[in-house]
Amino acid sequence: MTVLSDPDRATVWRILMERAECPGTVVKADFRAAVNATDDWIEANSAAFNSALPQPYRGAASTGQKAALLAAIALKKYGRDI
Repeated sequence: MTVLSDPDRATVWRILMERAECPGTVVKADFRAAVNATDDWIEANSAAFNSALPQPYRGAASTGQKAALLAAIALKKYGRDI
């Protein structure tokens, strides 16, 4: 997999801005840098996440299903709605 395209990163950034997910003390450019860094981190660590998943789930689940699992756990872990 590759990192998101610049327009896709901009879409994520815009949605999160609209949902007030950026702290008021952080300027838009710095929040966009955080979006980019998060996407880069996910790309750099995707193999480690995949390897951590047990079989048979790892072999049977699609990339999208694995991403949904990661997102749901992260949201729930930090008190956000899934």
